[in-house]
Amino acid sequence: MDQELEYLEPSLKARFLHISKLLEAFGPERVGAPHVKHLVDKLWEIRIKGKSGIARAIYVTVTGRRIVVVHAFVKKTQKTPKAAIRLALERAKEIKS
Repeated sequence: MDQELEYLEPSLKARFLHISKLLEAFGPERVGAPHVKHLVDKLWEIRIKGKSGIARAIYVTVTGRRIVVVHAFVKKTQKTPKAAIRLALERAKEIKS
């Protein structure tokens, strides 16, 4: 997953870091739109907009305020692709609560 974040263009990476700091400072329960949005089950997405386009980082929360990004990608369609959600759900199963 770290590798997926590394592939993001610099303005997308900078925006991801900014939103991550908001989540760290205020907690996932207090950061909402336009920065984060609930997807399905325990999956949430960080909504990233940069100079080159739009990206998403899908995460889960575990044990208290710990957040684990399970998938990051550049978004090319209006809706989050079902394949991206399936991959994130599979990876989330591997995370210890």
